[in-house]
Amino acid sequence: MRNRSPVAHPIAATTAYYLAFILLGLTTAVTGPTLPALARHTGSRIDQISLIFITGSLGYMIGSWIGGRTYDQLPGHRVMPLGLLALAIAAAFIPVIQDLWILAAVIFILGFAQGVVDVGGNALLIWVHGAGVGPYMNGLHFFFGVGALLSPIVVAQVVQATGDIHWIYWFFSLAALPVAAWTWFLPSPSLREKTTSRSSIPIYFTIVFLVVLFLFLYVGAEIGYGNWIFTYTTTLQLGTPMSAAYLTSAFWGFFTLGRLAGIPISTRVGPKKILLADLIGCLLSLGLIIVGARSNVTLWLGTIALGLCMASIFPTMLTLAEGKLHITGSITGWFLVGSGLGGMVLPWVIGQAFMSIGPQIVMKLIFVDVLANLIILVIIARRFNLYDKSLNPNPTLEKTT
Repeated sequence: MRNRSPVAHPIAATTAYYLAFILLGLTTAVTGPTLPALARHTGSRIDQISLIFITGSLGYMIGSWIGGRTYDQLPGHRVMPLGLLALAIAAAFIPVIQDLWILAAVIFILGFAQGVVDVGGNALLIWVHGAGVGPYMNGLHFFFGVGALLSPIVVAQVVQATGDIHWIYWFFSLAALPVAAWTWFLPSPSLREKTTSRSSIPIYFTIVFLVVLFLFLYVGAEIGYGNWIFTYTTTLQLGTPMSAAYLTSAFWGFFTLGRLAGIPISTRVGPKKILLADLIGCLLSLGLIIVGARSNVTLWLGTIALGLCMASIFPTMLTLAEGKLHITGSITGWFLVGSGLGGMVLPWVIGQAFMSIGPQIVMKLIFVDVLANLIILVIIARRFNLYDKSLNPNPTLEKTT
């Protein structure tokens, strides 16, 4: 691994990561609202254009894996700007492509760039702030939520003003360039070295696998709910398409609000307690929706509560892992590969079950997924306790983290 100088301006670096994650949220959430226009541009049906979700997810997972290994070898403030540049180039081409397969290939490149930026923001932030990363990590993912929340609004305003989607993607492309330039000229943070002997290989890789599995399940639930709540609502006639759209916006809006609230909470409450409370809250919210399956009121209440409870799970798990493990870019990459795979698998399973069983299965599948997440959290907590004891067999000499 190449030597890197310590970051000279942590606030400047953190601000650059936050801006990058706003762009990440904008470009991640833009595909859905622009899907009909992209189908028109390529002469495709909606079921055909959905191919881009698969290629985008594959690109994201490969970008996360390769990006994670690259951040361990090269200065991070060289790698992330290149990811942002690739994102800008891909976004610039998307609205003018008229062939579905070429569009799918460019969306793959966009997903690859998003994976590089995503793993970089998470890993570099940990290297900059170390054990105090908790509130900064929640802030990072809050700004992703801001981007995801603003994206549909930008789409609506630009389409209303211009009649097409070209300037949406071009605006995102242009916005990525100054962020890339800013990051390029900042000193890169060093991968932090642990002073303790956290090298118990069987426990270490078991924990990494469990965290990957946890993130796989969590992101599957988050993306599954966010993608299917509209169709669930309209199919069961619990609302009009307009109110279903507002319900979807409410989920992401309170999700973003929950990430904002997670910043001060993370400075006062330990990550294990936060995760336990969040997952129990998710189960109660989904249980309310399942019990009141025909009630529009319980659907709205459950959706709002679910958005709030889901919000801080991802950054809090990363914070918990950072407090116990020697987090490298490669490990962060595997975390994001797991989350990317989860974002593909459960939404697809929901779609198959939705057609064969019925819309009610949506909430039941997500409930089972979150319940499995809770079980994995308990196992992770037990493993971390064993890990701490292996590093510090005499707890009276040193407190475990």
